[in-house]
Amino acid sequence: MIDLYTLVIFTSISQAGRVEKMPSTVKVNGTTNPNLKKYEPGQGQAKSVLSPVTDQNAATIKKRVFTFGKGKSEGNKGMKSLLGGKGANLAEMASIGLSVPPGLTISTEACQEYQLNGKDLPQGLWEEILEGLEIVQKDIGSILGDPAKPLLVSVRSGAAISMPGMMDTVLNLGLNDKVVAGLAAKSGERFAYDSYRRFLDMFGDVVMGIPHSSFEEKLEKLKGKKGVELDTKLTASDLKELVDQYKNVYLETTGEKFPSDPKQQLLLAVKAVFDSWDSSRAIKYRSINQITGLKGTAVNIQCMVFGNMGNTSGTGVLFTRNPSTGERKLYGEFLINAQGEDVVAGIRTPEDVDTMKNCMPEAYKELVENCEILEKHYKDMMDIEFTVQENRLWMLQCRVGKRTGKGAVKIAVDMANEGLVNKHAAIKMVEPQHLDQLLHPQFENPTAYKDKVLATGLPASPGAAVGQVVFNAEDAESWHAQGKKVILVRTETSPEDVGGMHAAAGILTARGGMTSHAAVVARGWGKCCVSGCADIRVNDREKVLVLIGKTVVNEGEWLSLNGSTGEVILGKQPLSPPALSGDLETFMSWADKVRRLKVMANADTPEDALTARNNGAQGIGLCRTEHMFFASDDRIKAVRKMIMAATPEQRKAAMDLLLPYQRSDFEGIFRAMDGLPVTIRLLDPPLHEFLPEGNLEQIVGQLTTQTGMTEDEVFSRVEKLSEVNPMLGFRGCRLGISYPELTEMQACAIFQAAVSMSNQGVKVFPEIMELGHQVKLIRSVAVNVFSEMGTTVSYKVGTMIEIPRAALVADEIAKEAEFFSFGTNDLTQMTFGYSRDDVGKFLPIYLSKGLLQNDPFQVLDQQGVGQLVKMATEKGRAARPSLKVGICGEHGGEPSSVAFFAEAGLDYVSCSPFRSSREVRLRIPLSGKDMRSLQDWILRNFNIAREEGEVEEKEEQEEEEEDEEEAVGLSRAAFTTVTIDLSSFSVTLTIISSSTCGSIGMDSKLGVSIIVNLVREGNDSD
Repeated sequence: MIDLYTLVIFTSISQAGRVEKMPSTVKVNGTTNPNLKKYEPGQGQAKSVLSPVTDQNAATIKKRVFTFGKGKSEGNKGMKSLLGGKGANLAEMASIGLSVPPGLTISTEACQEYQLNGKDLPQGLWEEILEGLEIVQKDIGSILGDPAKPLLVSVRSGAAISMPGMMDTVLNLGLNDKVVAGLAAKSGERFAYDSYRRFLDMFGDVVMGIPHSSFEEKLEKLKGKKGVELDTKLTASDLKELVDQYKNVYLETTGEKFPSDPKQQLLLAVKAVFDSWDSSRAIKYRSINQITGLKGTAVNIQCMVFGNMGNTSGTGVLFTRNPSTGERKLYGEFLINAQGEDVVAGIRTPEDVDTMKNCMPEAYKELVENCEILEKHYKDMMDIEFTVQENRLWMLQCRVGKRTGKGAVKIAVDMANEGLVNKHAAIKMVEPQHLDQLLHPQFENPTAYKDKVLATGLPASPGAAVGQVVFNAEDAESWHAQGKKVILVRTETSPEDVGGMHAAAGILTARGGMTSHAAVVARGWGKCCVSGCADIRVNDREKVLVLIGKTVVNEGEWLSLNGSTGEVILGKQPLSPPALSGDLETFMSWADKVRRLKVMANADTPEDALTARNNGAQGIGLCRTEHMFFASDDRIKAVRKMIMAATPEQRKAAMDLLLPYQRSDFEGIFRAMDGLPVTIRLLDPPLHEFLPEGNLEQIVGQLTTQTGMTEDEVFSRVEKLSEVNPMLGFRGCRLGISYPELTEMQACAIFQAAVSMSNQGVKVFPEIMELGHQVKLIRSVAVNVFSEMGTTVSYKVGTMIEIPRAALVADEIAKEAEFFSFGTNDLTQMTFGYSRDDVGKFLPIYLSKGLLQNDPFQVLDQQGVGQLVKMATEKGRAARPSLKVGICGEHGGEPSSVAFFAEAGLDYVSCSPFRSSREVRLRIPLSGKDMRSLQDWILRNFNIAREEGEVEEKEEQEEEEEDEEEAVGLSRAAFTTVTIDLSSFSVTLTIISSSTCGSIGMDSKLGVSIIVNLVREGNDSD
């Protein structure tokens, strides 16, 4: 088996050979043709620009065009990196004998060469495309541009990772005035001219840069003039008139005629699809989903089949199982007499796919059989696009379907129980964002708002969302940036809305079905969506939502959406935590058998410790004692007296006040963690964080009152404690070394509490983070306490590794330290030289310019900080083989970081909460011993043990029988970059360090990282 940890590194394969700058003409159909520029608003007439010519005698360095069709293909499903997901799966479907219209795929490497070549086609590519087209024409018996044997093609994008709707597509390419006449003679005038007007619209929008609204305006005026509501009611004569109007749009907008040469159309369309890789919406989608390392998009040129040839034709999209619930039943939609964009774009609200049973029974029967074949072949739930042309079924696309968290768990468990996959494969089917989605809130009492339900649409993506109404993507992003929760309301969404959709808490559309753009994207992000709500009318210009019944909802008013029922509810309805299914426990029990890392929690109070224990934590990996001091005014006043003390005696008096508080807290923590380790960090933050807020005079006034010191004494003490850079100053062990009575008090509280609880039958395992000079003091205190109380307890003394030098000399440190705990927050700060408090000023610029791929305080810098972690672990264990090693920084809940820690050989991770302007606390509402923390889920899913001995012999045998791709490993998902999206919880993302939480009065609470949108390259799953 391939070592699954090698999958952490994504590489870009460099181009073989050197890309030369090409001459600037191109031969199309034997003559040199202009390559028209896209129309840009505000420019005058578009200028003709010559495109690249190729040397017909030049040697082709590598194959860039791959054909498929008629039971054979030059590609397969394992070639996604080269052919894109769509091209690889088309090739696969053709190979296994399904009815796939023949075509060809231009590789992603060709797109990469195109980009590097100044957006000119690379040498030899056009000839390869024409050669592939010739093969397709022979297969189908039709010719592009021949009125007697008209061939129309689609030109579609397709990256290695699914990016639904983000790049461009052109349908019905190959039509002109002569070809449409030939098509009309063969297939009827209405069908021919309907296809022609669709092509003119799409080609103008996608290739020539003419706004779609320019064509839509003509269509709406014609429908009004003819007195019809639906496009399908327009006659052939009407459509001819519309075609003429559309051609005039080209002249009016670009100053040039519609390009009528089909091969020139093809050339321009291929370049437009390549260009769409760098469109703003595609770039934003990749940024949101942290998709990096891809070469570009493939281009799929495929023979058109037509769903708009009358009532014996149609088109649809379906999933082989319900992507929302996981139910084993076909889930999809179908439109009679329509083309694919009508379903996906939500232009018409479709019917359930079951309607095919009655109107096209033979095609439906074949479709069901094909679904079974594809599920068995891909061993997963599939997303399928199909067209029926005059009762014949054609398969246009398949890919592993996106699903909700609930659906993912049920599908994984069911497929394992059905014997379709083994348990290891089932574990791989559940991704990080699915675990996040399981925490989506629901409404507290759905019966309480029934009188406020304004309308009901389609339950496109489950969950509940509450927010203020906005009507465009720009406002959604702007309001979200201000910390507001928003509901994005649109007539229908388009790929241009992707930024606003991501920012919104929920999405509501007037048109579109369960497989519309809004529905598919929302489900992929686990975002609540109600689509196809026919009872609403959206007025974008006035920014109002009008419901049948005359209710008006204005911008900024509150709406609530129930994505599970499709209800649109007036006002701000209360939410409650989700309920979890039994399938999850089954799934987790499988993952438990193979996970290796322990999951501990960061908890600082008895209440937090109890919650951590109930939620499945296997101990406390970080107990920050300073947070205990903020529990009451009496405690903080005592700490301030300690800080302001000028003599050891004054300091000791303040410590005596704090000792009972600390002892009581530790007793509660040990009681909650009965039998589990508690790792305690002694006082760490800069002392100024304990002082009052305000200007100097206000601070001095408060301290004078609280400490009994004179103003001069307070001013003098404040001046002595003043630091230029407190985060690198007088904190951590430096406090204990300077003020040993502080360490003595805290150690005394720990050991007194430990003995007290031990005497009550509680098993205590304290682990104290200190080193060097402090170790002797701690052990001395332990001896004294044990002697006084007549009982001893086992304990460990170890250290935090937070400074690069500590990692470099870890072998020396390990001679005294019994454990290492990596504080990756400070270690990252020290390694980069970034102040955590100031990094927000420049980090967004670094990220936008690609200087950093991720925020290093969220996603571990594996090449820098990660190497320090590995080095320290290896050196430490060389000196002390039994050394316990863990991590307690923010990275403890981030999957790709967790995977790295597993590879580095750490024993546990301890997860800190992400915080925002409001405290985010996610709870798992289970009961008794079955309670699980999200951290636990993450690790059980993504830290698959490498030891073959942990796998049952029977499952090992099953694993060996899998094909090579399945045998790659159990945890590819663990090695993927993810992003954090708190928008579903309506929280402005602001990471606050643990010490800063203390300074603003926040107690540490058990929390979790929210994991979203895992993407994988080179895997079967899109």
